[in-house]
Amino acid sequence: MLIHFYKMNGAGNDFVVVDNRDLSLELTRERIALLCDRHRGVGADGLLAVEPAEDGADFKFRYYNADGGEAEMCGNGARCFGRFTAALMEEVPERVTFETIAGTLAAEMVDENIRIAMSDPVDLEMDSGAKVPGLDGTLRYVNTGVPHVVAFVDDLESTDVVTHGRAIRHHERFAPNGTNANFVQVLKPGHIAIRTYERGVEDETLACGTGMVASALFHHLRSGDPSPIKVDVKGGETLEIGFEQAGERQFRKVTLTGPADFVFEGDIEIP
Repeated sequence: MLIHFYKMNGAGNDFVVVDNRDLSLELTRERIALLCDRHRGVGADGLLAVEPAEDGADFKFRYYNADGGEAEMCGNGARCFGRFTAALMEEVPERVTFETIAGTLAAEMVDENIRIAMSDPVDLEMDSGAKVPGLDGTLRYVNTGVPHVVAFVDDLESTDVVTHGRAIRHHERFAPNGTNANFVQVLKPGHIAIRTYERGVEDETLACGTGMVASALFHHLRSGDPSPIKVDVKGGETLEIGFEQAGERQFRKVTLTGPADFVFEGDIEIP
């Protein structure tokens, strides 16, 4: 099979993007994993597929992790998806809507950045009760489209993200599907830095949009710092999380604003 693809990245979180509006591409788990393989394929943290919408949105968003497994949502991927699909239209719009497993989302063009209106977070727990060896402090949990655990640390640079992240990801408390793991250091009021271990990638990534949202919301609950919260990611960019608190542990109108860049396009032949 010859596949025409695009390579994009959002704050260093990189994706293979394919236009499958005619549903002609048979995207098996094995093919997706091969496309995302950094040695034998294009190389990416995940794959984005554009499909025809079913319920009135402009497009349908399909997101697959690098291992080929489908996930409900990806914040950085959604920004790239928004920019990509806007370019597919006859005139670039100010706003694009797309259906995801986590609900219908919207992407707005904000100067050089893309702002995603995220789904409302659910299942927020200030203390999940989980513990992992060598990591002190409370492990908080929330689903921001996909599940995330957030741990606040004093020194982000020296934190063993892979070891602790893998232990959290496979912890029995979050079985059977597992969770992503975020490690957060407060830099100053309204400004945090994070590092993220992503399930499906099974390693640290340069950025994770839904992880930024989870981390910013817990920072707000701990500190009272108002929206928006600035978030530094390992990829070097600073993104912005906006929100409204709708109750003691409820949020609405959550947004993620940051870059979404085209890198290159090409064709690849895969079995």
